[in-house]
Amino acid sequence: MTLSFEVTSRSGMARRGVLTTPHGVVQTPAFMPVGTLGAVKGLGPADLESLGAEIMLSNLYHLVLRPGIDILEELGGLHRFNGWSGPILTDSGGFQVFSLSSLREVDASGVTFRSHLDGSSHRFTPHDVVRWQARMGVDIAMVLDECPPWPVSEELAAESLARTLNWARSARDTDPTGLGGLFGIVQGSTYRRLRDRAVAELVAMEFDGYAIGGVSVGEPGEDRRRAVEWSTPGLPEEKPRYLMGVGYPDDIRHAVTHGIDLFDCVLPARSGRHGLLFTREGEIRIKNARYRTDPLPLDSSCQCTTCRSTSRAFIHHLMRQDPLTAKVLCTVHNLRFYLDFMEDLRNAIAAGELTH
Repeated sequence: MTLSFEVTSRSGMARRGVLTTPHGVVQTPAFMPVGTLGAVKGLGPADLESLGAEIMLSNLYHLVLRPGIDILEELGGLHRFNGWSGPILTDSGGFQVFSLSSLREVDASGVTFRSHLDGSSHRFTPHDVVRWQARMGVDIAMVLDECPPWPVSEELAAESLARTLNWARSARDTDPTGLGGLFGIVQGSTYRRLRDRAVAELVAMEFDGYAIGGVSVGEPGEDRRRAVEWSTPGLPEEKPRYLMGVGYPDDIRHAVTHGIDLFDCVLPARSGRHGLLFTREGEIRIKNARYRTDPLPLDSSCQCTTCRSTSRAFIHHLMRQDPLTAKVLCTVHNLRFYLDFMEDLRNAIAAGELTH
């Protein structure tokens, strides 16, 4: 493995750090824009770079379906395929166990998906998931896990966790050649006993980093935050920690104050495409009639190209007359807001000023 992590400053439990990968360095805590098929919708790799992104996330399940692992390997891996030169993290398909529950069958040795595109069958095993990510040449790979729904009984959550832990052991035993690092995933739903068990057993397996999964599946916010508070104290200080799929700024800030280093979510890009914008003064729903003649930028303190060159009135107009352009402009702004938000958190940690 060629992944390293160093904590450079602290503020309470919050950590600022440097994550070094085969394709570059990431300043943490960091937000990873989600490029499901290798790109954020409407943006190219140069756009992400100009926004200040240092790492992106892509989706293994969707890349297996198209273009396929063989083609990605033949074309030189995911980086050469999509033109993004920075680090890439790929998930394992575990979230699709939750989101595509009607199209999959789970058993002791893996998951069989029926493609949502054409109904074809695709088998995901712990070994194959690691090998596929290695063949793509990604910097951070995730183990195959089962993401249970909410609500779920403790009995079913325990059965699910047992499978996830067995899959993690199988993944850890797989040859990692081609990967920068492999992360284990803490599951256990909303049950502390199960989360504690997951942390203890995964740490004993000695992964290169650890993720907290099974959140953002419909549970109340307090349960989502408790999963973080329960899990992080038992995770190694010297390893990076990743909270999967959590995207609201308040939730990110809470997690950072409890020692989380990496985040991803479709929220900023998806919300932007629907006209929900994040600003330092609060949310803007740009389709509302009140913005029809508003000459102000989306956020006067934002330096993204959208805010520097357009008005709220223009974005409002485009949402009705040229929605494709509007979606791109709004995605650019929201991602820049998130990346700036993470930079503000890093600066606050370095200054010792980030509190709960």
